[in-house]
Amino acid sequence: MNAPHPPKVAGIDSTLPTHAHTAAPASAAPGTPPVPTAHPPNSPHTPSAPAPGTLLQDRLAGWVSDLTTLHELTERLVRTTALDAALQELLRAGAALVGARRGLVVLEPGDGLGPRTTIGLGLGRADLGHIETVPRRALPYGELLDTAAGLPRGNGDTGESVCPDLFAEDGLDPRHREVAARLGYAASYALPLTTEAAGRLGAAVWLYDEPAEPDERRRHLAGLYVRYVTEHLARLLEVERTRASMATIAEELLPSRLPRVAGVQLAARRRSGPRGGGDWYDALPLPDAALGLAVGSVTGSGPSALAAMGRLRASLRAYAVMEGEDPVAVLSDLELLLRLTEPARSATALFAYCEPALRKITLAGAGHSPPLLIGERRTEFAETSVSAPLGMLACWEAPSAEIQAEAGDTVLLYTDGLLHRTGDPMDRAFARLQTAAASAPRALRHDPGALADHVLCTVLPDGLDAADSEEDVVLLAARFD
Repeated sequence: MNAPHPPKVAGIDSTLPTHAHTAAPASAAPGTPPVPTAHPPNSPHTPSAPAPGTLLQDRLAGWVSDLTTLHELTERLVRTTALDAALQELLRAGAALVGARRGLVVLEPGDGLGPRTTIGLGLGRADLGHIETVPRRALPYGELLDTAAGLPRGNGDTGESVCPDLFAEDGLDPRHREVAARLGYAASYALPLTTEAAGRLGAAVWLYDEPAEPDERRRHLAGLYVRYVTEHLARLLEVERTRASMATIAEELLPSRLPRVAGVQLAARRRSGPRGGGDWYDALPLPDAALGLAVGSVTGSGPSALAAMGRLRASLRAYAVMEGEDPVAVLSDLELLLRLTEPARSATALFAYCEPALRKITLAGAGHSPPLLIGERRTEFAETSVSAPLGMLACWEAPSAEIQAEAGDTVLLYTDGLLHRTGDPMDRAFARLQTAAASAPRALRHDPGALADHVLCTVLPDGLDAADSEEDVVLLAARFD
């Protein structure tokens, strides 16, 4: 049986300094006789009470210091643009404000739309897993995740949950006692993450290694900070949901899977910008055992660009089925449609009519970068004519080009986003792309997906292939047997 521990007030760290000159002196215990002084009452050495103006000045200095601390913490917070980074900053700053060493934040929006996640400070994945085995209502923040309990009740109430001595509590859940002893925490302080507009977003809890609780000043500052954090999290959550929705729409507008055609292997890779762009690809079987390959890009970003991309891709599929053996005719029809239906928008496109049995490719491009032919003895860009994007001229027309592939050759189609994300001038970006493809190990050249991954990571190192960028990236690789 654990003996109850007297709770103590959490200490003050350097992040939130104590103003000793503003604290009231501790009163003597009842019944304790006054301590005699060494000087008579009227002695000039008798310490006099501070003037009221001095106390007010000291108190104002303390308030200014607290406001400065909050300003510095919120400045660090607003520099976070990703949801996970903001949650980590909340944990670090909150730990400094309440004088704790560890903590966790549970993101669980009350509207059920997600995302749902748990992030720890000083707690590993295994530790978080142990905490999740405790019944929800037995956790220090369990009630805060209930919408009714998590919302502040007015009159300055923050809806906080204070547990100064966990093991001294009556009716402590046995599993919670076991987990707390295992992880070595004995007290907790939790705050809900709620806003009037967004409702409940989740809860944050900080854990103490021994019985403790933050004093009134620390709790006040933590409440102010968490209130600001929650508004910031609500904005980031909306951005995160918008990005996820745009990515889902883009995925639905693109092929769910690539077709299987004898004599050729296909692979595609796509990286979307944060607002969703209009880059797309397509691969569809055509009559006479042929294969149509296409990549393109629609100007703009956001929902309108995605909608235009979907319409353009669907139209190209119809034209490819009717007259795919003539890529120029396919793009001419597409240009006419674009000019009549969306005169304010332009697009680039490249369409290739492939005959896998002959390893022959006939293609035409409209303002698009040339394909890259990757073989055992060559890595070179295909010779294509220079042409304007669709919708730029009153009547688009350009000659087609033919490529004769060899067994084992891979034709790589891509959008300009791959080049723009490098940040280099276009000539250097083209050279980087060619060098990346030429440096692919021989073992990767038998798998178009592995080859596309190698090119993507080599052309865009340091995570640029996954970093937020206004530019979409599309790669479509076709390897001929």
